[in-house]
Amino acid sequence: MSGSDADFAAALTAALGAGQVLEGSAVAERNPGFGASNLRAGILVRPRDTAGVAATLRLCHEAGRAVVAQGGLTGLAGGATTGPGDVILSLERLDRIEAIDPVNRTMTVGAGCHLQVVQEAAEAAGLMFPLDLPSRGSCTVGGNIATNAGGCRVFRYGMTRGLVLGLEAVLADGTVLSSLNRVIKNNAGYDLKQLFIGTEGTLGIVTRAVLRLFELPRGQATALAAVESFEQVASLLKAVDGGLGGALSTFEVMWRNYYAVTAEATCGASMPLPAKAPFVVLIEALDRSDEAARGALEGALGQAFEAGLLADAVVAKSAAESEVFWRIRDDSLVLFDRHETVLPFDISLPIPEMADYVTTVEATLARTLPDYATYTFGHIADGNLHFAVCGRAMDPATRETAERAVYAPLDGRGSVSAEHGIGLDKKGWLPLSRNPEELALMRRLKVALDPKNILNPGKVVDAA
Repeated sequence: MSGSDADFAAALTAALGAGQVLEGSAVAERNPGFGASNLRAGILVRPRDTAGVAATLRLCHEAGRAVVAQGGLTGLAGGATTGPGDVILSLERLDRIEAIDPVNRTMTVGAGCHLQVVQEAAEAAGLMFPLDLPSRGSCTVGGNIATNAGGCRVFRYGMTRGLVLGLEAVLADGTVLSSLNRVIKNNAGYDLKQLFIGTEGTLGIVTRAVLRLFELPRGQATALAAVESFEQVASLLKAVDGGLGGALSTFEVMWRNYYAVTAEATCGASMPLPAKAPFVVLIEALDRSDEAARGALEGALGQAFEAGLLADAVVAKSAAESEVFWRIRDDSLVLFDRHETVLPFDISLPIPEMADYVTTVEATLARTLPDYATYTFGHIADGNLHFAVCGRAMDPATRETAERAVYAPLDGRGSVSAEHGIGLDKKGWLPLSRNPEELALMRRLKVALDPKNILNPGKVVDAA
């Protein structure tokens, strides 16, 4: 660690107290998660409260030191990447659930709370926080807010942006902006919380949030359906949504290349459906009871079968079987076990354009990167697709070839990031989804709120 790092770490320790600042090798030793090799900061700060976050940012602002906030390190866009001279601001100790209001259906939490902890606390109160991601056990609320996380139930409940009623954030100069609104309807001027949702810690650091909860569904049913064409997938979505009368919560589509791998890893030879159909759809219904949900789902699938929209289907007979179905969809980590390198993508575009787009992307990847495997899956109902390009280690030219194959066909049609954020990895492709006027306004906001460019610098957009 450099002398300047040592001096600055000492200044931070003097301001925050003992046990809140790590230096040198102690930082590298506690950086797990995706992209850990890109975390090269010499100082890591673990404040105990908002005041500690404010003091840290105040000192960093005065010294012109770059600050990168970190949550669970589950991001997939390089948003937490650090370099020498950066200060990591970990929110791990801001992990309290401060209050649950069962009547108003809100929960006030620290940004360091893990998503699964929030889900379980809500369920214990007879409520539900509907945001759900495979990384629920390790990702944090602060990270979810910073990236405007989506997940598997966006179709029914929306993105993180719609699940945050109020928040507290610390600006670059250490100013604490506390706007812990607890009401759904609030048109009193600018909705300032939106400056910090989805902006990846580039405009301010979220420390606390008021989350919107929903009544806990009393019943759930889950099914897998085999479908022969993407046109039938789109028609099945419409048919099942209508047949369930608003009870549809999840509609996840797995291309055969993905389902074959994850179903085999989860179930071996006892797959719920054979890996023969081009598409397998995971469908979830939430209703007033398990019996009502299962009956409605079976009825909707029966009608869809009669209409020729699916070739086969199986409805889970128990919670354990439902968990197996979900594990097949969620277990994308099996790709990391099979391949040296996994390059993930998350894009969005209108559903009617997906079939041609996927055909174009997969054909381009097969032609330009024939030695790499491609896996395709996604949330479909909300227009979100995932690709994973997998194989041996990638040099920069190979990575750029894969990115161009996925992103170039999107130009003006959709988003290069549906839910994972822009970070560092997608920054160069952002102009495919945002016009020059939008990018210029983003840069003006960055300069206005972070004039010294210390908050996650180099991510999303460059300061003007």
